[in-house]
Amino acid sequence: MTIETLAIPTDEQIRSLHERYAPTEEAFELVYTHCRIVCALAEQLLDRCRSPLNADLVRAGSLLHDIGVYRLYGAAGQLDHDNYIRHGVLGHALLRDLGFPERISRFCSRHTGVGLTRDDVLRQCLPLPVGDYTADTGEEQMVMYADKFHSKTTPPSFVSAKSYVASVRRFGADKVARFEEMVERFGVPDLAQLAHRYQQPLT
Repeated sequence: MTIETLAIPTDEQIRSLHERYAPTEEAFELVYTHCRIVCALAEQLLDRCRSPLNADLVRAGSLLHDIGVYRLYGAAGQLDHDNYIRHGVLGHALLRDLGFPERISRFCSRHTGVGLTRDDVLRQCLPLPVGDYTADTGEEQMVMYADKFHSKTTPPSFVSAKSYVASVRRFGADKVARFEEMVERFGVPDLAQLAHRYQQPLT
């Protein structure tokens, strides 16, 4: 094995991290199940992807991308929705502080929306350090894209491409165009199959 391969955490190591940082069983079930679903979506898309991507890196990124959400739960077990957009940078910092390489930690901060630019942060006055949070590598783009097809709403649900376009349109035509570029590049996953498996609605 190469050093690069060894730097990618296993499924068991990732689950242990979720169990360690989840403040409640309910939070663990919500976040870890979502991450598993995003992983399943990404693996579907990888099977059809013409670009050579590191499947192990995509899997680890999918399973870790939302670990920062746990840092937004208060002492009473309530999620801080007002600061939810910070979960990516919180996850990035958490993994970095644990000694994970940057290429793993970046999955956390690079998956929000279809990518947050420096201009987005400034124009929307987002509670984030001013910077660029767009997915650069093919693996980051795959995880960010797969994430768009599932939501941790109450109840959690699968999101069709049409529904996502409708929701992202309020952030500008450039965001719609970005998503549609990814649809063209990666295709659309079989949401009905996964919705049936997880017994969650498809919107």
